[in-house]
Parts: sequence; C-alpha cells; structure tokens
Amino acid sequence: MVNVGIDLHKTQFTICVRSDGGNKFDKYPTTAEGYAAFLKKIAAWQKSGKEVRAGVESTGNTRYFRDRLEKAGVEVKVINTLKLKVITESVKKTDKHDAATIAEFLEKDMLPEARLCSRQSEKLRRLLKVRTTLVRAQVVIKNQIHGLLTAEGMEDVKGSLQSKKGRQQVLNTLNQCVNGLEAQPLIETIDQLAKSVKGIEERLRLLTEDDRVVQLLKSIPGCGEISAWTIRAYTDDIKRFASCKKYAAYAGLAPWVQNSNETVYHGRITKRGPQELRTAFVQVVMGIRRQKAKTLDWRLMERYEFLKKNKGSGRAIIATARKLATIIWHMLTEDVEFDFGQMIDRKPLRKSEASRESVNLVNDAMAEGNKKRMIARIKNKNVKKTGVVSKKRKKEG
Repeated sequence: MVNVGIDLHKTQFTICVRSDGGNKFDKYPTTAEGYAAFLKKIAAWQKSGKEVRAGVESTGNTRYFRDRLEKAGVEVKVINTLKLKVITESVKKTDKHDAATIAEFLEKDMLPEARLCSRQSEKLRRLLKVRTTLVRAQVVIKNQIHGLLTAEGMEDVKGSLQSKKGRQQVLNTLNQCVNGLEAQPLIETIDQLAKSVKGIEERLRLLTEDDRVVQLLKSIPGCGEISAWTIRAYTDDIKRFASCKKYAAYAGLAPWVQNSNETVYHGRITKRGPQELRTAFVQVVMGIRRQKAKTLDWRLMERYEFLKKNKGSGRAIIATARKLATIIWHMLTEDVEFDFGQMIDRKPLRKSEASRESVNLVNDAMAEGNKKRMIARIKNKNVKKTGVVSKKRKKEG
C-alpha cells in the first residue's frame, strides 16, 4: 500500500509518499506537464502491484485534482480541515510537513473526510455567487447616485432606481445640473448589470425547471425562487443528514455547547456552515412573517413574536430559522409539500371544541328541562280546568 499525502495549491502541489515506514517528498506544478509526471509515477506503482491511495485538502481546485486521480484508479480522500487541527493549528507550517502529516493520518485511517457536492449543485452555487456579486455592484453604484442627489439638495425617493423608468427620471433630474454627466455612466452600468442578473436568473430557472427539491421549497409561503435555489444548491443531497439536528448544525444554526464537570455553557450559534444557506433560511423566515394574514396563528410565528418580545428580534429570527431548517429537513426527507395544517396548534383547537361541546350539552340539558317544565305546566292547567285534581285530592284524602 502506498499512501500519498498531498498539499495542494493553485500553482503547485507537494506530495509525501509514505511506504514501508519511510517518507519521500516531491513537488509538481499544477500544469498539464506536472499532472502527467505525477500520473506516470502512480502508474509505475500500480504496475509493480501496489495499491495507491491519496489524501488532499479541500481547496478551489480539489475537484479537478480528485477527478484526475480517480480516473487513474487512485482512491482519493478529501480532508475536512476544520476537524484536522493538526494541520490548521500547527506551529510548523510548511508544505512538506503538511503533506507528511496527511500521509501519516491516511496510513492510520484517521483522516476526517469532507464531502464534495454534486456537479449540479456546484453549477447552481457558481451562478448564485456571480449573481450576488452583480447585485452588490448595483448597490454600490446606486449609493453613489443617491449621494449625487443629496449633494444637490434634490429629493431622494426610495426605490426610484429599481426600475428602468425610475432611473431615467433620476437621470433627467440630474441633467438639469452639472452632475448629469457623472450620473450617465452610472445609470448605464446599472442597466447592464440588471440585464446580466436577469440572464443568470433565467439560467438558474432552466437548470431547476424539473427539480423536485425546488418545487417542494417553493410551496413554503414566503420562499421565493432565489431562496429556493440557494437552499437547493447548498443542501445538495438531504439523505446525507441523518437527522434534522445535524442538518441545522450543518447550516451553522446550532448553538455552541461546552459541558465540563458541573459547568454547562450554551453559547451563540456556530456559524460553521455555508453562510449563504443561513441567509436563505433567514430570508424565508422574514418572508413568512410578511404574510401575516396567512401565518398569524401559526405556532412558528407565535413563538417568533414571543421571543422577539423577550429576547430581541435577532435571537427570535435565528431560533425561528433553526425551526424552519427542521421543517425543511422533514419535507425533503419525506418528499412532501409544506403542510399548512401542521402549523396550527391542535391543543387550543381541542380545548375550544371540548368547551363548545360542553356548552352545547348544557344548553341541550337546559332546553330539555325547560321543555319538561312547560309540559308539566300545561298539564296542570288542563287538570285544574276540568276539576280532576281536586277530586283526586278529595279521594286520596
């Protein structure tokens, strides 16, 4: 068995070959020639009857590197660097030392593995990141235009730059002063960025047209296309999460827990998962809250309002997002759409139904008693008129 530890970078990679208890080092460039030379050495090991496996850190070019090695018949383990503190917190940080550490842990089968997402999810993530970059660029340029309006003492209408017509009106206003020439290229840039954003969104719409996960997520009130695409891209395969708690922990929504002896400490959320996924959960929570006509009596939102009043809006949003992650895990695992009926608390309904039934029983009993008394009164009246009662009383007496 040949265990190869690889310290991968953008321009080169250092390998440590651990075989028969010894270490041998080598360095290759990340070019076609460098990959070919490394694969040639692997082929020589395999030809001599040795099995080759490699360990490599998770970086930007790890997927390409892993695919090249797997095509050559090499078992590749991608390392989760957050769990391998021996490398990340080492006081001796050199390429050779890191490669040797990876090879040693690989030989002992002690490498914590990281899972790479599917090709479909990677495409979605790339497109979403490009869209986010373009939207942020739009915000920067819009802020500059707002500054021009403020500097000239003009009315700065909120949302005036959101539409093409509104931007043209702002440009016409600025053309009346010396700032018109400064605003012209900014407005044109915003138009071009908006066109590019629409093109990316159309591409995302085509990629997820028949995606079952996106369809399930869009059944949640307040979950738009962008949030659904983001949750789909960063969740990838829901089956890899054994429970809803692990899914919430993956999103970084689980709190820190430190228990030692009799000391128990629960801190803030870990934020160790994808930031985009946490942001998407928060956006969905705020979308649900905006639809108060539908969601006012939901247990989820009642809990949110209670926490907001007692703990503050920030903690209330995060706690509700963690609950939402649990709901989404059950939806995707069981392949069911969002159930509005599950959001309503059944206990108050049962209590109200029971109280309603008891009130009805009391009313029925009272009605029955009144009916019997009315019949008795009518009979007494009839008997008194005929004199039967007095005769009976005389006979009995």
